[in-house]
Amino acid sequence: MLPSHVQQFLADNDIRYILAQFVDIHGVAKTKSVPVDCLEDVVENGAGFAGFAVWGLGMEPHGPDFLARGDLNSLSLVPWQPGYARISCTGYVNDQPHPYDSRYVLLRQLERLEERGWTLNTGLEPEFSLMQRESDGSLKPVDETDTLAKPCYDYKGLSRSRAFLERLVESLQQVGFEIYQIDHEDANGQFEINYKYSDALTSADRFVLLRMAAGEIANDLGMLCSFMPKPASDRTGNGMHYHVSISDGTGRNLFSDDSDRNGLGLSRLAYHFLGGLLAHAPALCAFAAPTVNSYKRLVIGGALSGSTWAPAYVTYGDNNRSAMVRVPPGGRLEFRLPDAACNPYLMTAAIIAAGLDGVDRELEPGEPHNINLYGLDHVGCAERGIDVLPQNLSEGLAALEQDPLFAEALGTEIVSEFIKVKRGEWIDYSRHVSDWELKRYAEFF
Repeated sequence: MLPSHVQQFLADNDIRYILAQFVDIHGVAKTKSVPVDCLEDVVENGAGFAGFAVWGLGMEPHGPDFLARGDLNSLSLVPWQPGYARISCTGYVNDQPHPYDSRYVLLRQLERLEERGWTLNTGLEPEFSLMQRESDGSLKPVDETDTLAKPCYDYKGLSRSRAFLERLVESLQQVGFEIYQIDHEDANGQFEINYKYSDALTSADRFVLLRMAAGEIANDLGMLCSFMPKPASDRTGNGMHYHVSISDGTGRNLFSDDSDRNGLGLSRLAYHFLGGLLAHAPALCAFAAPTVNSYKRLVIGGALSGSTWAPAYVTYGDNNRSAMVRVPPGGRLEFRLPDAACNPYLMTAAIIAAGLDGVDRELEPGEPHNINLYGLDHVGCAERGIDVLPQNLSEGLAALEQDPLFAEALGTEIVSEFIKVKRGEWIDYSRHVSDWELKRYAEFF
């Protein structure tokens, strides 16, 4: 029987249907709509799916069902869809947790932290673009007046998209998001909503719900809300910076230490965790920048607007937004590499695996670089011992293949499947002939 507080929640909110939801290997939400009186069965046995029909579950048409078992701790309203609730699910096959299910992969990594009495806290900062589709199929910012060369924090751009932003924010507030600011970002039609951090599993579940909300609310308003990493070649892309810290059973921040000789307020634990992120940065890039388009965001060089917020350099610094890891005040790390197209479960699991490797081997991150790294060329980086991140998806996948940590920690099944699916994406892209190529070469030769 369902707990009394769950039954009360369902009755108080007149819930008629439950969205049993999991994600594919890309982190895209997959659901079944289940009548509310079947919720107990979803929790105990799981909602059945033909797993071979979903990207990256490693299943065949003749195989058993993929059963998505609901986590009651994640049960929440779907405010933009009255009468519905959502429950995050973990995948089971033949009554065993499925090693290709990315939420399960994250749960395994969280167990490693729990064994040490630690909790990983993450705060995600997803950016997105509001667009509309033209009659010829092209996309452009939904606000035709949002055309400034430097639109960051522009009042008019923010105000004129407030119908969407207010509806999204108020929907998220209904399900427990503590939102503290909304701003217009550095590209036309680009926005960011900031909300309070939480434990890593809750944070990943919430990001999936946020993308679901943003997509459907935008559609209702005749818009397209896209988390595509780089929708415009001449503007900044959509990142998703990860703020990371570890606390103990009392809630004490174990990454904080006011006696830090570098003046960054970090403990030895934080430095070793950081050392792991830097040591495994090329392979982490595959999870953090998981699409062909992601690497259009990571190209070395500034944006035409005068600023760029995407890292290309494997280093860290104090308030340095040109570094892969920024150290803001408060005893935390801001991992700036991920973009808004990443799978939050896989990304978080990979961060834990890399960070704990740094802790266990006491890896040192070296000295911070508190300079504008975009002012350096390759020679300048080499002189300072600063590596450059992979510059395309193929390079990122090659780095993941060459780094044994992630197959060992996350499982050979899901890492191999991820590489296979993403290699196919790269091959498709490599065969594509773009408009740029036609314009440059058709008459040239």
